[in-house]
Amino acid sequence: MLCLYTVFGMELRMTSTFPDISISTDRLVLRPFDMVDVPAYIEMMNDELVTAWTDAPHPFTRIDAERWVRRIAPAQRTNGDGIVLAVTEFLTQRLVGSVRLLHTDRRTLATEAEYITAPWARGEGYATEAVLALAQWLFRDQGFERMELRTPAGDTAAQQVAQKLGCISEGVLRNARIARTRTEDGGWTDIRTDLIVWGLLPEDLEGVAEQLADAGGYGAHSDWN
Repeated sequence: MLCLYTVFGMELRMTSTFPDISISTDRLVLRPFDMVDVPAYIEMMNDELVTAWTDAPHPFTRIDAERWVRRIAPAQRTNGDGIVLAVTEFLTQRLVGSVRLLHTDRRTLATEAEYITAPWARGEGYATEAVLALAQWLFRDQGFERMELRTPAGDTAAQQVAQKLGCISEGVLRNARIARTRTEDGGWTDIRTDLIVWGLLPEDLEGVAEQLADAGGYGAHSDWN
């Protein structure tokens, strides 16, 4: 599927969808979701922090998970909006999270990234490793020029990932997101929150993988296909 743009009288051709790919790092495999992921995905999406900071249905049921795996996630790629990848451990194949690109603009070569980490996998650097691999693939293989992250003001873990990647804080979108908080009776209620906008350009990634490795993190991604 091709998009056609005319710039200064020249016709530019580019694909309107991302390829169906998997990406490998030292510890992780980023790949399309599969029905085998459904039980772990249900557990992850019902975690309190995921409920608080995302707009996913709550409680997140098997019907929600199957709809995501079979229809919603694949459609993100085929309709040109972005791509959704499950993040799994290389050795155990256990689901550790998800990453996605959305709101993709093929003319400006810009897109937005979101990421979720399973509660048992937090603190291991998996989110940073996964988003870094995705950004490297996006810039080097797909020729994109900008990746944007938007983190809720109270989601410090998401902000730390952006900082480790070398993202630049570009401003605040006030009252721009609906989040959720616990009520006294143990339920959930909607609240409004600011969003911090982070920008990442290809040059911002220079040396990031090496810096993370020197700090006891991990090496650069090894391949994608």
